[in-house]
Amino acid sequence: MPRFSVIVPAYQVQAYLHECLESVLTQSYPDLELIAVDDCSPDACGEIIDEFAARDPRVKAVRLERNGGLGAARNAGMAQATGDYLIFLDSDDTLTPNALRAVADRLKETGEPDVLVYDYARTYWTGEAVRNKAAGRLTEQGPAPFRLEDRPGLLELLMVAWNKAYRREFVEHEGFAFPPGYYEDTPWTYPVMLAAESIATLDRVCVHYRQRRQGNILSTTSDRHFDIFDQYDRVFAYLDEHPELARWRPLLFRRMVDHLTLVYRKPDRLPRGSRAAFLRRARAHYRRYRSPGLPASLGQAGAPVRAPAPPRVRLRHAFVRFGAHRTFRALHLLLAARRRTARLARGLARACRAGALRLHYRVQLLLPLQADRAVFAASRDAGYGCNPGALESAVRTLAPHVRTAWIARPEHHHTIPTGTRRLTPGTAAYWTALARATFLVSNDGFGHRTVKRTGQVFVQTRQGTPLKHMGLDLQERPAAARGTDFARLLDDVGTWDYVLSANRHTTLTWERVYPGRYTTLEYGYPRNDVLQRATTADVARLRESLGIPEGTVAILYAPTHRDHRRTQSTALDLERVVRRLGPRFVVLARAHARHGGPLAATTGRVVDVTGHPSVESLCLASDALVTDYSSIMFDYANLDRPIVIHSPDDDWAAYQAARGTYFDLRAFPPGAVARSEDELIDIFATGHWRGSRSAQLRTAFRERFCPYDDGRAAERVVRHVLLGEPPESIPPVVPLAERRPVPSAAAERSRTPLAGVPQPSGPLTVTDGHR
Repeated sequence: MPRFSVIVPAYQVQAYLHECLESVLTQSYPDLELIAVDDCSPDACGEIIDEFAARDPRVKAVRLERNGGLGAARNAGMAQATGDYLIFLDSDDTLTPNALRAVADRLKETGEPDVLVYDYARTYWTGEAVRNKAAGRLTEQGPAPFRLEDRPGLLELLMVAWNKAYRREFVEHEGFAFPPGYYEDTPWTYPVMLAAESIATLDRVCVHYRQRRQGNILSTTSDRHFDIFDQYDRVFAYLDEHPELARWRPLLFRRMVDHLTLVYRKPDRLPRGSRAAFLRRARAHYRRYRSPGLPASLGQAGAPVRAPAPPRVRLRHAFVRFGAHRTFRALHLLLAARRRTARLARGLARACRAGALRLHYRVQLLLPLQADRAVFAASRDAGYGCNPGALESAVRTLAPHVRTAWIARPEHHHTIPTGTRRLTPGTAAYWTALARATFLVSNDGFGHRTVKRTGQVFVQTRQGTPLKHMGLDLQERPAAARGTDFARLLDDVGTWDYVLSANRHTTLTWERVYPGRYTTLEYGYPRNDVLQRATTADVARLRESLGIPEGTVAILYAPTHRDHRRTQSTALDLERVVRRLGPRFVVLARAHARHGGPLAATTGRVVDVTGHPSVESLCLASDALVTDYSSIMFDYANLDRPIVIHSPDDDWAAYQAARGTYFDLRAFPPGAVARSEDELIDIFATGHWRGSRSAQLRTAFRERFCPYDDGRAAERVVRHVLLGEPPESIPPVVPLAERRPVPSAAAERSRTPLAGVPQPSGPLTVTDGHR
């Protein structure tokens, strides 16, 4: 008996079915059966299902003799199911990696509930993924399992069958089945949720809900949308059969009216000329099922909240109650005209403002430069930090006569020190600063509209030592270049006066891929100064602020961005990693800036630190780094702490093909190299992560890439560029052998080995040929 029966009905989805089935069969939790139902599809769905069944014994192929719709196909799949839990997946959607393992773990934690509700994300053809806005309802805080009365807010979630796992014995005992017609999820989901004796939630995206440009059933104009009335008849018939559930009638009545209004308002659902008839049917249903005590909202606990409904809700209900089709239509047209007028007015206002700002900037360019002004920015106007942040701090200390300003979007203003002026991009103050300041410092740029004036000094700090191909080397790599205008890129390079470098490799790379007349300053990276100057007390304070338990090993996991993927996903099942390693390990997960959201859910010993303002603080607080091809490894090497590279063979090949690297990282790594998740776990479990071979690799890596990062890089830049001091006054670089690395908590805690963890001293060798 498998743990899960995953039921996938298929009809005219040949373009998406392969990806759907693969997402199930490649799950890290293999204890499943996949029941794929060919709903008499006229395309190649049947053949695709047969191919999967022939190659994997876990696939059951079910073929219906005639098309019965989504409900009939799901029922046919349930009849073949033998798993402990039923999971429904639409054939154009996909399971996220490691979803079933997370579901299985949560089911075990919560005592095998009747229903487990998990989250989803809408994925668009552009590659964008947007998580469900009501995800807050899925919090795992509080007792679990529970009944719907304890968390009625779950009914605010999308009422579909595919965001839940159902205990099969519970479904069979209650006799639940899907009805025919459109909106078949409605009379399934409400009764199931009401009848469940035990419910649990999983605050994790387990399904990618594909938003197709066309072909979606509910986006098809058809009279079949009138099926929604029959489906709600079935919902209220279930309540009539179970008088003990009568208290839910007001809430379900409200949900019905909201649903009917949604269908009526959608422009692509009802055929022309049928809206009046639809509203008449809606009015009849309103009068038939109207219940006193209409709840305005759903609380997280206790009974549904009964309070006066908001004006918008009351207006919507009034239209349905009176069947005011013409009034509704007239009001809709009036509101649409109002919105169009407002958009035009806003567009005109924006155009006038843009013109005024351009004129303002031109005037400012005619005024003299201010020698005591310096403007800083980082990473597309993000928060305070990186090399520009370290330089700005050094300017305030070493050159207090220079007034500094930082450009950032308003949501990042809180990261800027109080003594630094805050500038919002696009404002008059922003353009004034760019036109009048003598010193401009950035790790990216200030945009093509910025004019580099005679006498201005532009310091380009860049964002780290290059491993992946950059600049002109991207001309042969369109997936990574993403439409880069290389002519404009070279124009920008022409404005640079100084470029910072942390090692000879960086110098040679920058001067080739960003050719220009600038001066390269091999002074080290200012952002790494704090890594050299921090104390043991600083490390302890940072760990406490992050909530890292005393006595644990903190692993910082920081993967890089994948240019060849439209959607970014976590290559590691972090929950499984910490579970296998045991309670002495915690993982700090940090997503790349282009990832677009958190890397992992903060649960137990996995803490997402994507939003933390300082990556340097995270480096100091951790005991080891796990990464793939991120330049953070070059910075982290300054700490002389263990680094483990996670680089599966297929991932390395794909990354090399799409982006390319300047050297073979797996041949010259800063530490152990794991070619699979199990190898990574083994490296930490056996102690190889901090063995002698790992230390030897790290020493060679530091000698090559960290020769100038001695804690005084920012001082050297400020004295040379802003203060104009001669070369003999610039602090010399401290040799690598004379630097004192900041000990990690693990090293400080135990000069002796961790209890129960062997300490290897010979060549580093693990499974699957890793060396």
